[in-house]
This record gives sequence, C-alpha cells and structure tokens, in this order.
Amino acid sequence: METTSKHQVAHPFWPRDLSIPNYVPNDRSMSEILTFLFSVSGVFLLATWGISGWENASGRLGVWRRLAVCWFAVCGFIHGVIEGWFSLYYEVIPADQSFLSQLWKEYSKGDSRYVIADNFTVCMETVTAWLWGPFSFWTVFAFLTNKSYRFVLQLIVSLGQLYGAVLYFYTEHRDGYAHSELGHPIYFWFYFVFMNALWIVIPLVLIVDAWGQLSGAQAHTDSSRRQKAKRT
Repeated sequence: METTSKHQVAHPFWPRDLSIPNYVPNDRSMSEILTFLFSVSGVFLLATWGISGWENASGRLGVWRRLAVCWFAVCGFIHGVIEGWFSLYYEVIPADQSFLSQLWKEYSKGDSRYVIADNFTVCMETVTAWLWGPFSFWTVFAFLTNKSYRFVLQLIVSLGQLYGAVLYFYTEHRDGYAHSELGHPIYFWFYFVFMNALWIVIPLVLIVDAWGQLSGAQAHTDSSRRQKAKRT
C-alpha cells in the first residue's frame, strides 16, 4: 500500500485525498490489462485490413483508405465495448473486479475522474459509446460496400470524436491536471496524453480528407449542372 508522510492512502489515484470508500485494488497486473486491450484492438485492425483488401464495386481500396477503415473498426470496439462498459457500470467500477472494470481502474491512474464517476466523463463517454461506437462500425460498412454517404459518416464521426477529445483535455486543464500524477511517464504522458491525443490528431486528418472528398463531389455536381444549363 502506498504511503505519504502523514497517513496511508487506500488507493493509487490523484489527488491523494480523493475519497473512494468502496475501492477494491486490482488483482490483475498492468501488463495483463494492456496486453488484452492492444491484442483485441490488433485483431480488429488485422481483420479489417484483410477484409478491406477485397475488391468491391469500385475496385480495391487504397492503402491509406484501408488504414482509415481499420481506424474506424478499432474505434467501434473501443467506443462500443470499452467505453460502453463504463457508461453502464460507472457506479460500481471502484469495487468491481470484472476485467473491464479493472481496465478502467488501471486507466484511472492517469485520470481519476473515471473512478469517481465525474459528471463530464459519464456524459461524454455515454454519448461516445452509444453514438460513435455504432456509427464507427457503420462507417466501416459504408466504405466496404462503397456507399455514397461514406464520407458523410467519416465527417460526422470524426467531428464528434474531435469535439469530445478537446472537451476532455480542456476540462482537465481547467482543473489544473489534478486527477493524474503530472509528468508521470506512463500514467500522465501515455494514458492521459498520448492515448487521448490520438482522437485529436487522427480525426483532424480524416475531417480534412472528408472535406476534400465532399467538396470535390459538390464541385463536380455544380460543374455538371452548369454544363447542362448551357446546353439547354
């Protein structure tokens, strides 16, 4: 059990005086939890990479487009399953020893708002789980089947992810980064910063991509209409 100079603390979270009366320590190691997370994410990525290589009505998807589809597949898993678990069981996670609850207790070392069911995290993760989870899988389906609305879905999902991530960082910034050990190489820089920054950097790239695709389609439509008007 960790100690301070004044008293023992019953949990590994920040701030140290945080009250979590029902907290039960994990009996699974960090490596076991992270191995599960990255292994399952890897399975989704590899499976989607393989499927996206099949030829569809418009031919084969390019490498970058396949990578984007893989991203949405992994997002569907993380949003729908991992964050979906939090949205359903956030009240019991501190005392629960189910694997996904332990995953959230491990992540909470980087952001204790999750282990205290902070209002913002509950609302944000619920929206993410029940909207962007299904929408991510829908986006995968739309690209694999060459649906005309595929870039609309890409834009919607990416905007939602970007907005949630910006609010996530900004609300913690306003709290003075009080819910993590500031500067810790794993809990702060890897859990809190890196793993969440992905949902800023990648959605930004996909938003620009969707913007270009949709703008190009509209420009082509406008050009066709002008040519048709000249002929009549």
